Amino acid sequence: MTPLGRRRLLQSGVAAALLAVSGMPARARSRGGKLTAALSGASVTDTWDGRTHAGVFMMAAASGAVFDTLTEVAADGSLKGELATHWVASADARTWTFDLRQGVRFHDGTAFSAEDVIASLLLHKDVTSPAAPILAEVERIEKTGAHQVRFELKRGNADFPYLLSDYHLLIYPASDIAGAIETGNGTGLYRVKHFAPGDRLVATRVADHYKGEGAGFFDEIEYIAMNDASRRVSALMMGKVDAINAVPVAALGRIAESPAVQLQTVQGNRHISFSSITGAVPFADPDVKMALKYGLDRVSLLNDVLGGHGAIASDSPIGPANQFFAPDIVPVQFDPERAAFHLRKAGLNGLCIDLGYDPRDGNEAEANALLFKASAAKTGIEIQVSAAPDREWNAATWSGRATEDWMLSAAYGVNTPWNRHGWAPARFQDLVAAARSVLDSDLRREMYYELQIMLRDDGPSIIPAFTPFLQATSNRVGTPETIGNLFDMDSTRMAERWWSA
Repeated sequence: MTPLGRRRLLQSGVAAALLAVSGMPARARSRGGKLTAALSGASVTDTWDGRTHAGVFMMAAASGAVFDTLTEVAADGSLKGELATHWVASADARTWTFDLRQGVRFHDGTAFSAEDVIASLLLHKDVTSPAAPILAEVERIEKTGAHQVRFELKRGNADFPYLLSDYHLLIYPASDIAGAIETGNGTGLYRVKHFAPGDRLVATRVADHYKGEGAGFFDEIEYIAMNDASRRVSALMMGKVDAINAVPVAALGRIAESPAVQLQTVQGNRHISFSSITGAVPFADPDVKMALKYGLDRVSLLNDVLGGHGAIASDSPIGPANQFFAPDIVPVQFDPERAAFHLRKAGLNGLCIDLGYDPRDGNEAEANALLFKASAAKTGIEIQVSAAPDREWNAATWSGRATEDWMLSAAYGVNTPWNRHGWAPARFQDLVAAARSVLDSDLRREMYYELQIMLRDDGPSIIPAFTPFLQATSNRVGTPETIGNLFDMDSTRMAERWWSA
């Protein structure tokens, strides 16, 4: 086996393989103090089970503070080790061997070893988990040393080390996984002091942590569940919290006028999505899908709802931060007459659908749904907007993923939890699988271009726009010059990367 070189964003199509060396940034980082953040995406059903995590609150609490994964995508997009220190692959990228960090302990004192990695990752195999597509490609995981594991994949995967940074793939102690899920017993920089689902997390910095003095600068963190965007903005402006995610466009002027608050605009692969939940008739009909695509005014969505922050998309989740994003693909244009034409081709004089959204996604999801309702009304399509998920169609916001395969496998893989529309054409699946194992960048680019065209022309989702992460901090918080763009709040790792100003 040969080591694979480190890349910022998979420049050669081969995943990064060497532990990034982290140095102190130009800005001085002070130690101590407390970070208080108001975050969206919380629920009273939240637990420390990574298989259930979806909202920002638990992502920031778990993989961002209390637990670790094997690898971590740094703020600049490069890959570095977290509980893994080094990895090498076979020439066909089917066999991967990971060296694990030694001297690490869980918060209860249990020593970390290879058994913990194997047991934790197998939690996601052959079960309902957003990370199931990753483990479905793993044929075998074996311990090759007390601190070394080997993965045998079903087929080569150039991106595999990136996938192991997935925020669902938390590492638990193999001796008591159930207890770790109950109490929050991880190896992260912060130890749980108090956790109330749907309410708050309070955690304290672990002394003598393996990450040393280069990360985790706060003595304590407090994350407050606050799904309502207006409440988050008010809490920040009144000085009750130090940071908030998902600032609504309507509040940007208020944020800009305050000398005590700083706005962060971080462009990544975050995108708006409208998709069928069931894939049932009539939504499986290609003409119905095209009628809905022509019935959405993307320009109005971008300008009137998003305030011009973002870019129009072409119904593909592969975004501007991905290596093989194709910006020249022309999106479907708003055209009421063509929408009506496709409805008639489907044998329909009109269409009435129930479009739901998750209230945990806040005001933005509702605004997106209402814009779709208003523009579709001009085409003979009636949309009823409901503040509940799992309707006939669903409005949501995805953060995107660091690699194309990661995103496509999660959203459109066969029988994956997030592929609830059931759309999985054989040609699409075959092409995703082929692109996954190709190491030639030019060939991969051609494959991913074709996949993006397929999603525009036949995909089950309407993805009208890429939109940046809009978040804000008080002047009491210091942040690095480069902010992670995978997810909100520095890819949810603010507890690790920010400090008291």
